[in-house]
Amino acid sequence: MSKFKLSWKDLSLNDFKIYLFALFKAFIPKKKIKNFDDLESFIQSKSAWVSQVTLYNYLKTRMGTRYVLHFENDKFMSSVNLAKWNIYSVALQDLTFFSFSYLKVNFNYTEYSKAREIYFNILDDEISNKMPLDIIKDSKETFDERLNIINWDNYFMDRPFNPSALSLYKWAPIAEELKNLDRKIVLNSMILKWNNVEKEFKKLIDL
Repeated sequence: MSKFKLSWKDLSLNDFKIYLFALFKAFIPKKKIKNFDDLESFIQSKSAWVSQVTLYNYLKTRMGTRYVLHFENDKFMSSVNLAKWNIYSVALQDLTFFSFSYLKVNFNYTEYSKAREIYFNILDDEISNKMPLDIIKDSKETFDERLNIINWDNYFMDRPFNPSALSLYKWAPIAEELKNLDRKIVLNSMILKWNNVEKEFKKLIDL
């Protein structure tokens, strides 16, 4: 097996194009969500944005001026990559369930198999982006477990993004004693990002 070394350059070419341009998103015209292809694109892009921006902002805040130097450390890079995919997989679940719960209550849409199809499609597409296969497998199983117990009538109103916020807290490669001090701030940082996505979704939905 050949060694694959992650570096700051690798992140800047892939993940950080989302992170670095996050501030400019507010000025980009928003496309209406008119079909399920649009919805799938929305779920994928917003989940990636929320999970990556919150993770990298947290790392940057905790590491300060040493932030960039850590990206030369292979072990640290591996931890960042693992965190990124795990947080993203839960973010996708949260936004998928939120979307279909909102559609159920406000548009009387009850074809829930479409939620599963969209989530699985997104994960399968991420194989080409080197999302680990074991995380994809575990995420699909977790999705089905949540799908079996979800209450579609109130999910979108009942702290729908708590699981991904807790995932950020769990997976961020920060010392546990520091994370314990940061818990409330970390959770709130992601919930605030999701609040913006939620407002955007409600403005764009047009199924």
